[in-house]
Amino acid sequence: MMELSPIAHTEPPVDCLLCPRLVALRRECQSRHPGWWNAPVPAFGDANAWLGIVGLAPGMHGANRTGRPFTGDYAGDLLFATFAKFGLSRGTYQSRVDDGLELEGVIIINSVKCLPPQNKPTPQEINTCRRFLSAQLDALPQLRVFIALGRIAHDSFLRHLGLRAASHPFGHNALHDLGDGRVLIDSYHCSRYNTNTGRLTEAMFEAVFERALAARDRITPAG
Repeated sequence: MMELSPIAHTEPPVDCLLCPRLVALRRECQSRHPGWWNAPVPAFGDANAWLGIVGLAPGMHGANRTGRPFTGDYAGDLLFATFAKFGLSRGTYQSRVDDGLELEGVIIINSVKCLPPQNKPTPQEINTCRRFLSAQLDALPQLRVFIALGRIAHDSFLRHLGLRAASHPFGHNALHDLGDGRVLIDSYHCSRYNTNTGRLTEAMFEAVFERALAARDRITPAG
């Protein structure tokens, strides 16, 4: 398997058994699609990133198939195009792990590492997988701006920090001061459903990144 994670020591084992429902789906996918990744999907990006993208979980035909976050489905088309527009990537995204794409200043970490049925992890699965989210965030001390893609990512990230979600309500393009010089910015998830229904437009998504860049420029890096 190709190793994409810049923080490989924080990744779960490829045969992680912590969540029985996710393990069952993984084994079903391995049987039906033996050429797919079908394993916990590693983080992808810059080990010295200032911006952390906190996603939800792998998609069936995207990351679960290819082994790289947001790669191979519509959500990735929008996300990687936005990275390119704001100078956060090098190379050309071509929906596959060997396209040579590199991220600059940004890293993608999912709240749940394995594919969940109907793209809906249970609260227990989210809580169980937070040990990996926390390990990865702790391994990236240069991160100072975070974008949460959807409410689940927002809530899990706040719980990692020990903060109450009620004190930081989710809202598209809302900015939350985390009290330690870092900030969290929310976005509706860049899923096909959200974009097809008009809940999230390209302009709305780009506005989140504009705000992230502005926040970066206001924050003095630690150290």
